[in-house]
Amino acid sequence: MRTNPVVLYLLCCLTVVTFMLGMAISCSADQMPAESAHPKTVAKVGEPAPDFRMEAVLGSEVKSVSLADYRGKWLVLFFYPADFTFVCPTEITGFNRELDRFTKLNAEILGGSVDSKYSHLAWIKRGDLGDLKYPLFADIRKETSLSYGVLDALEGVALRGLFIIDPKGVVQYQVVHNLSVGRSVDETLRVLEGLQTNQLCPLNWKPGQKTLTK
Repeated sequence: MRTNPVVLYLLCCLTVVTFMLGMAISCSADQMPAESAHPKTVAKVGEPAPDFRMEAVLGSEVKSVSLADYRGKWLVLFFYPADFTFVCPTEITGFNRELDRFTKLNAEILGGSVDSKYSHLAWIKRGDLGDLKYPLFADIRKETSLSYGVLDALEGVALRGLFIIDPKGVVQYQVVHNLSVGRSVDETLRVLEGLQTNQLCPLNWKPGQKTLTK
């Protein structure tokens, strides 16, 4: 029995379409970001901070940084949108000027963006950030920004997220600003000292003032 040419043609077309669809699905799966295939818990106050390991620039050197490196100390982790911008260097240098105050509170500073380590190095070399004493991480894959819930997918950058993580690796404070407004170093220090009292701190409490009795 001879097969109808029209039917044969339709069967061939169906075979080709099925093959192409299968290839498209396979390629999509191969290109799927790691964070989509393996969702991470978004940072939340009172819960363990999402783990991270990234390259970071300190001075003219590149090194690896991870959450485990800061175990036993308080960590102020902050994200900024991009290198070679206007508001960002005011924040970066502002935290740098007060670094000794954080050190006295057993706290480390770690800042960064989704820019590459090469961008950080070029920015530092240009002199815009002065003598920076803490590392700038390069979240080039945007995984850490995503896991801390600060990634602006539309703009492709991190919002101004800041997290205080205690010595046990638990998030104790977080604040997220839009791109246009910088944060307050004094407020970060105030909250850090308040957390370290392990007491109830009322509205507008400042270090040295009385806390509330538990």
